Amino acid sequence: MDQLILKRAWRSSGKWDDDDYNVVADGVVIGRIFNGRRQLKRPWMWTLAFGHREDRTPTHGYAATRQAAMAAFAKSWRRE
Repeated sequence: MDQLILKRAWRSSGKWDDDDYNVVADGVVIGRIFNGRRQLKRPWMWTLAFGHREDRTPTHGYAATRQAAMAAFAKSWRRE
């Protein structure tokens, strides 16, 4: 199974963001997890990167914690 790694994201603003992560597998960015703070009960959004969505459902979602977002991401990525 692919090991999924979270790497803090460097954004165009020129800053590191403690609540914004790229999801990496085998050295390739395959998605993103970030705290959008838009949905108060489930502020963490996860999404598979375009080009890595084939036959995977869902391709994005919301979660209450970063860990829960990572678990949902992994489930979709591994087609569980």
